[in-house]
Amino acid sequence: MSTILSSGVKDAAERLVAQVGRVMVGSNEAVEQLFAALLVEGHVLLDDVPGVGKTTLARAVARSFDLDFRRVQCTPDIVPSDITGVSIYDQRAGRFEYRPGPLMANVVLVDEINRATPRAQSSLLEAMQERQVTVDEATHPLPDPFFVIATQNPIELEGTFPLPEAQLDRFLFLLNLGYPSADQEDEMLKLHGSATVDTGTLDPLFDRAGLAGFRDAVRAVRIGDAVRGYIAAIGRATRGIPGVELGASPRASIALFRAAQARAAIQGRDYVLPDDVKRQAPAVLRHRLFLDADAQMRGRTPAAIVSEVLARVPVPAEEPRPVA
Repeated sequence: MSTILSSGVKDAAERLVAQVGRVMVGSNEAVEQLFAALLVEGHVLLDDVPGVGKTTLARAVARSFDLDFRRVQCTPDIVPSDITGVSIYDQRAGRFEYRPGPLMANVVLVDEINRATPRAQSSLLEAMQERQVTVDEATHPLPDPFFVIATQNPIELEGTFPLPEAQLDRFLFLLNLGYPSADQEDEMLKLHGSATVDTGTLDPLFDRAGLAGFRDAVRAVRIGDAVRGYIAAIGRATRGIPGVELGASPRASIALFRAAQARAAIQGRDYVLPDDVKRQAPAVLRHRLFLDADAQMRGRTPAAIVSEVLARVPVPAEEPRPVA
């Protein structure tokens, strides 16, 4: 990949951050990570309290790429057909016709995903992994791009159903927006205090062909043997730590590989550094680690385990930069 293409991804990220900043303050890092996930066809789980702008963020990103946006509001009584769609018999035609559900969109916000029952949650597995839904034994491909942004409230436990390992493993990133700083909250009040700022006022920055070009650029980002071995070593290290009942899966290692490529491109480089891997590891791995009861009782957390792994695994020396 040429430096021109990598700089194009970097410029796109900067434009996207600036645009989303018009409707949401203090979200630069989250915007970059959402862009990174979109570039490598991943999905994102936003784990944060209500009112920090999760919906606004999702809408602004969809608008910036001129993508179809749909929202699924999860409740305990939602059923799979409310998400995937349903087949209805057409008496005139004498056949069943598929009525698409909200998954038939480019960007799908699944709000409060952990309020849906396990049966409803499972309807997302095929869509997120295979980019298709099966309704009444008929398979329907999903649009391209297809990007799921799910949210959950980490505080409320009543009336919620924790996401199973298989569901969590299908999210590329677990992100936390966090509360704004004092200056950011003051800026937010200036922006939103007297009137609601609508994401519909944002102009699309890129079309789908442009997004496809950015994805091609990311796929061409080079990862040397040493850095690739570093990624594999991190994944293996999570599986051998006392207290970790379930470590990172091979899918997690692939996710870290792709996330590192995306970060390198967003930084304007056509090659991955170990620092790209280290920066992406927490968001990629912490929701994929499951601790045993004893470790949880002692206050250990997946985030702390990831930090421990990164401290233990030797960082490879930076490889010579390829000559263009």
